[in-house]
Amino acid sequence: MAISSNIRLKLSAMMFLQYFVWGAWSVTMGTWLAETLHFSGEQIGLAYGTTAVGAMISPFFVGMVADRFFATERLLAALHLLGGIVLFYASTQTSFVPLYLVLLAYTLCYMPTLALTNSLSFRQMDDPGREFPAVRVLGTIGWIAAGLLVGTMGLEATSMPMRLAAAGSIALGIFSLLLPHTPPQKTGHRVTWSEVLGLDALKLLRDSSFAIFVLGSFLICIPLQFYYTFTNPFLNELNVTNAAGKMTFGQMSEIFFMLVMPWFFRRLGIKYMLLAGMAAWAARYVLFAGGNNGPLIWMLYAGIILHGVCYDFFFVTGQIYVDRKAPADLRAAAQGFIAFATLGVGMFIGSWLSGTVVDAFRIAAGSETHHMWGRIWLVPAAGAAAVLALFAIFFIAPEEADRTVQAQERVVHSQS
Repeated sequence: MAISSNIRLKLSAMMFLQYFVWGAWSVTMGTWLAETLHFSGEQIGLAYGTTAVGAMISPFFVGMVADRFFATERLLAALHLLGGIVLFYASTQTSFVPLYLVLLAYTLCYMPTLALTNSLSFRQMDDPGREFPAVRVLGTIGWIAAGLLVGTMGLEATSMPMRLAAAGSIALGIFSLLLPHTPPQKTGHRVTWSEVLGLDALKLLRDSSFAIFVLGSFLICIPLQFYYTFTNPFLNELNVTNAAGKMTFGQMSEIFFMLVMPWFFRRLGIKYMLLAGMAAWAARYVLFAGGNNGPLIWMLYAGIILHGVCYDFFFVTGQIYVDRKAPADLRAAAQGFIAFATLGVGMFIGSWLSGTVVDAFRIAAGSETHHMWGRIWLVPAAGAAAVLALFAIFFIAPEEADRTVQAQERVVHSQS
């Protein structure tokens, strides 16, 4: 039996606000830190790296606390209410260390809510595979709405996007109390640290292809963070109008490519879907390196619109691969382990490295600061291309392995 329209509406509103909050503050924070607070590239990268720290720590919180002691909707309410207050306080900071510490406190509140909103939705659905996408797409629409609002109002170099996100977070905290009651599932169940961290999935690394997938996923997330951290400052330094609004074209393409993914799956298979995603990241950075706010502005638009291929073909396809590769009893652990390695460790390294590279190509011109963006973007382009080559050579997709086994069996039968 499908979920009622009332519950679906509540879940959709939850997803809209969940990603409106994230999209409102994170997309343009780099511009505020660079143009208004005059932070260095490394400081900006570290500030963005707080989400990666949150992604590494949140599995502990969700697995050891949330799943055992608290109803999900009440925990969401508490985290978003507290997070909204902390984020507003972060918007008042003007020096790096206090801002970093407050932002870290906020991301420790926010990042667990990503898993909690998903799990709450799944618990209300009889067929999540069929029902969840229609609910989750409201999150992408919320991100788009935030970008259009911030960009149209010209708030990118101010602390106002962070305050707008804080208001959204408090609103979501209050709204969470109206969500369906979702009690903890593991009351009385002993949860181990290895279960929380997904360490049980390490046995899957005995499969060389899965090990290459994990290594490639980790490595590709390092150049990926260049986009999330510095695209908005890059566009604003080029004086692209309404940069935040134009960046939402990426989320629009994400929705489109999500809808056509089944068509590509049938024709490309997992390996070539992943390779296409990696190639799109390299191509995006090359386009950014060659584009400008004049005759070649189309290259900037193309790089943004590639986001649908970049995200869906790599991250979503990767999640599907893990789900197919891992045995039923290890699927949750495997997904948690991959998230820890990519969104956590990989993105954290990428945040620091991207800031260091941006500083290396910084040009001080009097009171103003400019960057050699063409050279900056070639660094993650080369990194993504190197991971692409590694993956193309060593990764064997399940369908390729099946064909190899079938060919070997035919040889054996022909010789017998």
